[in-house]
Amino acid sequence: MEQIYTIPVNEAFEKVRDEQNMCPFCLLYNRLEAGELDLILGASAMEPDVRIKTNELGFCDTHFGLMFKRSKRLPLALMMESLLGEGVAKDMEGNMGMFIQKTGEAVAKKMEKRACSCYVCERIENNFVHMLETAALLWQSDSAFQEKAKAAPYFCVPHYGRFLRAAKDRLSKKDFAEFFTAMNELESGYLKELNGDVSWFCKKFDYRYENEPWGNAKDAPERARLFLAGNLHAEEEGVKKATDSLT
Repeated sequence: MEQIYTIPVNEAFEKVRDEQNMCPFCLLYNRLEAGELDLILGASAMEPDVRIKTNELGFCDTHFGLMFKRSKRLPLALMMESLLGEGVAKDMEGNMGMFIQKTGEAVAKKMEKRACSCYVCERIENNFVHMLETAALLWQSDSAFQEKAKAAPYFCVPHYGRFLRAAKDRLSKKDFAEFFTAMNELESGYLKELNGDVSWFCKKFDYRYENEPWGNAKDAPERARLFLAGNLHAEEEGVKKATDSLT
């Protein structure tokens, strides 16, 4: 277990325990994402080794969009100038003569690879996988963390699967059995409650139930979306917004 990850993991689990508003791993992802965006939009973008990697990997549509929201246009234009001229342009180079078939195949593979790569996504994933591992190992070694995990409101479906996998790969059979029993009880309880709220939301559109109280069902579809797909790319307060300035 890498100690560098224990503090942010503990902090995230404490926050969701106290606020009961989201999956702890979604919070960890969003904090990692915010940190990486701050770095790439700051001085690190001009570092030669970073520029080489951004030219190689580019950025996905999601992270391009978030960068445009956080930064002015000139810094992004400078980054794109390098990405277009030193990244994409080099991928498109090749012999257009008698080897045009091979060149076309090579360029197609490079474009397909580029379409699936993102510098920010890769940086986040490299750290996120260690946070999943750390959370699993903290369960094994820290009884206080066990209580924090049991007090989480829920885990979104994508991150619950990854959390289980990390624990299955790293915990003893005995520890995993205890872990899975506790986490599945938490997850099943939330699922039952959420499913009931969604069902009641649907019934409220039946005239027979129109005078019945809403209970907790008014925002059930929104909560179901967060449970099923996660709450990623959520902006933190104080984030810089897009501007119309050229600089």
